[in-house]
Parts: sequence; C-alpha cells; structure tokens
Amino acid sequence: MLSPTSTATTTPAFRFDNSYARDLDGFYVRWKPAHAPAPQLAFFNRPLAEELGLDADALSGPEGAAVFSGNALPEGAEPLAQAYAGHQFGGFSPQLGDGRALLVGEVLDRAGRRRDIAFKGSGRTPFSRGGDGKAALGPMLREVLIGEAMHALGIPTTRALAVVETGEPVYRETALRGAVLTRVASSHLRVGTFQFYAARRELAKLRQLAEYAIARHDPDLAGSPTRYQALVERVVQRQAALIAQWMNVGFIHGVMNTDNMTLSGETIDYGPCAFMEAFDPKAVFSSIDSNGRYAYGNQPAIAQWNLARLAETLLPLMIEDAGGDDAEAADEVAERIVQEATAVIETFPRLFQAELLGGQRLKLGLAGIGVDKDPAEDAGDAALANDFLALMHAQSVDFTLGWRGLADAAAGDEAALRGLFADQDALSAWLARWRERCEREHAVPAEQRAVRMRRANPWIIPRNHRVEEALAAASGQGDLGPFERLLSALQNPFETRPELAAYAEPAPAAVTACYQTFCGT
Repeated sequence: MLSPTSTATTTPAFRFDNSYARDLDGFYVRWKPAHAPAPQLAFFNRPLAEELGLDADALSGPEGAAVFSGNALPEGAEPLAQAYAGHQFGGFSPQLGDGRALLVGEVLDRAGRRRDIAFKGSGRTPFSRGGDGKAALGPMLREVLIGEAMHALGIPTTRALAVVETGEPVYRETALRGAVLTRVASSHLRVGTFQFYAARRELAKLRQLAEYAIARHDPDLAGSPTRYQALVERVVQRQAALIAQWMNVGFIHGVMNTDNMTLSGETIDYGPCAFMEAFDPKAVFSSIDSNGRYAYGNQPAIAQWNLARLAETLLPLMIEDAGGDDAEAADEVAERIVQEATAVIETFPRLFQAELLGGQRLKLGLAGIGVDKDPAEDAGDAALANDFLALMHAQSVDFTLGWRGLADAAAGDEAALRGLFADQDALSAWLARWRERCEREHAVPAEQRAVRMRRANPWIIPRNHRVEEALAAASGQGDLGPFERLLSALQNPFETRPELAAYAEPAPAAVTACYQTFCGT
C-alpha cells in the first residue's frame, strides 16, 4: 500500500458538501495528490469557475496553480480515489478505479446543482496498477479543447476547470511535460462503479450505491418499489440522447468502455477521441481500437451493450425486492425480472432513433416547423437523412461541411454544397426530394429556415490536425498561443466568422488517412 503524500492546506472559498465521502464510506480510499515541484497554470476556465461560485480572480494566478496542482488543498476538500471495475474492449477487469485521479470534493454551483471537482494526473493511488499516476500536458489540454467544444455544441459533458503544469517530466515513449487536469462533472458514477460491487456480490454495498445514485440523479424515484428498474430506464434515456448527439456532430469517443459511461449522461474521458471528417460509418481513429469495436457507426450498439451490463448489476436487487428470496417462487420471479429488465434495454434502439431523427430534422431544416408525428412521415424523414449520409459516404464528403453547405442551400446558395460533391446528378436528385419535403411544411422564409439549420449544423469543430498542432506547440515548445486561439475559435461553433476560416477547413486527405489518437495514459 502506498503512503499518502503530505500536502499543505490553505483556505480558498470552495463551498464543499462532499456527499460521496459522507454517504459511501468504504467505496473509496482517502488519498492525497502528489506534490508538484513548480506548478504553473496553463489553462483556467474563468466562466466555469464563476458558474461554480468560486473566486475566479483569486484562482487565476499562483494561488490557483497551488490549488489545482494539489499542493494547497482548499478547506473542506476530502480527496479520495473511487473504486470501480469495467469492461475494456469487451474484457472484464474486476478492479480498475482511480489510478491517476482523485475526487477532491463536491460543490453546489450558483444554480444549486451538485458538481464533482476532481483531479486527473495527480499521482499514484492504490488503484494505479503499476502506473505512475501522472499525466502529460498534451492529453490534458486535449480534454480542455474537446470538452469545451462539446459544451459549446450543447452536448452534455464533463468540463475542464484548470490545467496546471507540474514542473516535472512524465515518461512515456519520451520525456513529456507533466500536468494535472481539474475536471468538473455532475458525478463520476459509472456503469463500472456498479460492476465493482456486483462482481464481488456485495449486495448491501450495491444497494447503498444504487440508493445514492437515485438520490443524486433521480430523486423523484426514491422510495418507489421499482426504483432500480426505473433508474436503468433513466440512464437508458440519457445515454440514448447523448449518443444521438455524438452521431449528429460526427464525434467518435474512441474508448466506450463501461468505466467511461456515466449515469448522469455526460460525456467523460477525452482520450483517443476525434471528430470525423470525410463521412464513414467505419471511421476509427483510436490507436488501441485495432478491431474497430468503437467505430463511429458502432457507438449506438456499444452503448446498448454497456447499458445491459448496468442492468445486470442491479438484477439481484430487483429480484430481492420482488420477493425472489422465497425459494419456491425464486426462479419464477427471477425470470420475470430478467424479462422486464431486458425489455428496458431493448427500448434503447427506439429511443436512440427518435433522438437521432429529432436532431437530423433540425439539421435538415424540418423540425419545429409543423412536422406531425405520422409514422410514415418519420420513415420518410429518416430515409431522407440516411440518403444524404449515403451520398456523403459514397463521395467522401466532409461530414461537417456537408451539413453546413445544406444550410446555405436552404438560403438559395448551393455553391459550397455542390463544391463538395463530384456526382452532381445524384446530389441534384436528393436536393429535389429535400425541397419537396420542406414545401410540405408551413410556409417558412428560406433565410429563416437557413438560420435554424445553421443553429444545428456547426461551422467549426475541433479539426483533428488543428488539435494536434496546438498540443504539439504546447508540449514541445511550451507555446500555448495555438491552443488558446483554437479554444477561442471553438467557443461559437455555429457562427460563421471569416477571420476563423482556417479552423473550419478539413485536413488534407493524406493527413486524415493516417491520423491516430492515443489514450494519453
């Protein structure tokens, strides 16, 4: 067992209320972050700090560097390493846990929402499994760029509050600048958290964890006799909505292990992730996903698979509450509960498709403009969207620019869209169908439709080559300028700004063809 590192304590104003530490004793190991020899702020998210009710001015300088490196824990902090398990690329690991992360504590933000504040890269813990527990500057800045881009796109996500350079190297293939990320989340409860206790058959702890999750994320379910099944239903709904949003912006998570699926429905862990350029359902950018398990087009099915693992963990509680402890009725009760839980998981495809089509209608300029709920209309709109995607796939059209060009076409300017397609006849045939569909709705001025479509189809995404350029400059030369300029460009992704045109351009095809991302561990 490692010995906690001694850490100084100061008292910046963090209004901590640490329910995980208080209510789940035994579900974690109390631990201290490693000392950073020369901490220096590389990034500080002032708007998020203000949203959390923190003193942004005090934390934007040396005091913030001390706090966010872990050298000066705020008063009320109770740092701990959480236990969890997980299926990683389909193989089950019964013990993972926070190997290089610590939950520092929880605050209630200005809107009254409970938010976790956690470190990533803060040193070894009892769950480190031989690793050094540290993180490099580049991957931590990637978390900032992708997380803040997702937030600006309106997609539920964990967010970066700060990144601090520690002043010491970390060693991977070579020596890299060490860093600590401070991450904010609605919680760090994962499918893998439940798997940890289910695998050990610690049903009392599993029940305690489930009650905590319900109280935190779905308090209206508390006391219901079917609350555990209802919890699974809620998580299924949240994840169906989340994955649909990923798909509608071309996002590939890259490592959809069960320990990276949250109960809150927030995107977590921006390691080997990327945004697709030329549309391809089989697109994979992760260096560790050699078989394409987490390819773009596989994400909905993997999400459903992960959710089935969550349901499995709660089956013993559901059965027990349904009277399954009676030996004579146990088999019958268990069979019924399994069928009911399976039925919940089988709702995922329908929920996902509804969320996906809702987003696609916005992208097509249809939703919210008098569309009825006729199933035939749903099928027609889904076919329209799918056929547009098929056209983009067949002609290797950039996913983001293809949809954005369609918004321009709605305003009567087809030049940008047509410039992306080699087969003009196929595009013209599809555009004729799309225009006919638009005309069947309430009369809407063309420019108004285009404005609505631009709100659904971003102009700027974190282009992979721009992300890599920014991270290379920061990691290699300590130059944060490219990172800061890219981060600024990502703040308003739906607004066309000519001075930022370079950030909207895709990488050359030769660059995209060999692009890989890495997990950063």
